[in-house]
Amino acid sequence: MRAFDAMVDEVLVDLEAAGHPGLTVANELAMQAIQSGASSAASLARETGVSRQAAAKTIALLESLGYVTREVDPLDARRKALQVTPRGQDAISIGAAAFDRVFRRWRDEDEDAAEVAIAALQRIVVATDRGQ
Repeated sequence: MRAFDAMVDEVLVDLEAAGHPGLTVANELAMQAIQSGASSAASLARETGVSRQAAAKTIALLESLGYVTREVDPLDARRKALQVTPRGQDAISIGAAAFDRVFRRWRDEDEDAAEVAIAALQRIVVATDRGQ
């Protein structure tokens, strides 16, 4: 967990330097889920594994910061679909690039250890997906 926190801290420094202060990993993951198709608080909650209330609060925060908008759903005028704004897309890109940079640096320091760790993490994901 400390290694992940160290990675996150470095990413957040990059985001702040690029004009995105105060974003969290949860905010970034929510924007990625929205960009991938989560179009409501309910679908965002399902995608991120949080309560509907927590998802709604995250949406409200991201909207107030200009990272997300609610647009009239073209298929159902009663609904508002979520969209990531260009500002949100910029934050996602910066965060992804920073994570990639930190990961590459870690992998390059000890490639053999990195491969073992990556394989172990992939097994955890597969086991989790199978409900184990």
